[in-house]
Parts: sequence; structure tokens; C-alpha cells
Amino acid sequence: MAAVDTTVLADWVSRFGAAVAEKRDWLTELDSAIGDADHGANMARGMSAVSEKLAAGTPATVDELLKTVGMTLVSSVGGASGPLYGTFFLRMGMAAGAVPELDGPALAAALRAGLDGIVARGKAESGDKTMFDAMAPAVDALDAALAGGASIADATRAAADAAAIGRDATLPLVARKGRASYLGERSAGHLDPGAASTAILFDTLAASVGGGTA
Repeated sequence: MAAVDTTVLADWVSRFGAAVAEKRDWLTELDSAIGDADHGANMARGMSAVSEKLAAGTPATVDELLKTVGMTLVSSVGGASGPLYGTFFLRMGMAAGAVPELDGPALAAALRAGLDGIVARGKAESGDKTMFDAMAPAVDALDAALAGGASIADATRAAADAAAIGRDATLPLVARKGRASYLGERSAGHLDPGAASTAILFDTLAASVGGGTA
């Protein structure tokens, strides 16, 4: 696959929604330990709304598709996850533009723009125990893989692997941002739920691009 079109991206969004629904209780369990115990429910509700929005058909251009996802999440998800994930998809769409598909560099640029949007909104840095700790390594790994000549499929799988490592690396961290930061040292020993859902995001991207299962 030399490029990902709107059909592949819509499949990604669909797979992400299905995976979030499947892991809803686990995400909620993670959030109950260090947050408001609503991350799983919020994300499942938001992605269900996205699915309903896209049921009429896949938009013709990448920006229209991703902006639709982003706006739906912003308007239907409470807590921090709605604005953050919504911003991610909105920024991706803005960077992608009104095109029918994205080649490797364009996909990487769109994902980087999404990450930058999350940083701008959440002000998170590496080690803060947030979704940034999974997303930043994933985007960096994608860039590195593509620079090394990897296919889009292999590059997105490298990104997914990096996101999973980043997720697991949040376990010993003491949270410095968000609701979890109120717990101080007690936040250590728990996976960050945002990092966990971000790992799902990149795992389902790799599955859609590679044509496999997440």
C-alpha cells in the first residue's frame, strides 16, 4: 500500500471504536484508580456517536472525514478525552487537506499535527503520565521507520509497538497533569488510561493499514 485513502481511514476509525467498546471496562478500571472512572464510558460513547455520524457514508476527502470525527468527539464526549481526541482528529484533518488519500509522509505529517494539537491543548510533556507518553513515541517511530524506507504498513506497526511501550512506561510514573496528579505518589503503579487508549488508537491504525486484525 503506497497510500491510505478515506476508506482505510474510515476503517481505522471503525476499528478504534469497536476496540474501545470492547475494552471499555478495562479503560474505566484504569481510570477508576487514578482518575474519574469515566474514560472508558466517555470514549465508547464518543466513538459510538462517530459511528452514527459516518453511517451515511464515508466522506470523499481526508480532511472532511477526520474533521467530522473530531467535531463529533468534541461535542459528545465529556471530561478531558473529548477535547483532546477531538483536537487530535481536527488537527489531523487540517494538516491533511482536501485530498482523497495520504502517502506515508503526508500521513506522518497529519499525525504529527494531531500530536501538536494535543500538546497545545493539554500542555503535556514526556513523563507527565498522560496520553502524550504513548503518542509521541508512536509518531516518532513512524517518522523514523518511513525515513528508513519502511512501507506504510510496517511504519504504522512500528508506531503501534512504540505506543504500547510508551503506555507500559507510564506504570511507574507519578502523574504531573490532570486528575491523576492530585494523587501524587499514589498515582505510581497504575497505567495511564489515556496512554492505554492511545495505544489502541495506533494498534487499530496499523491493523487497518496492514489489512490485519488489531
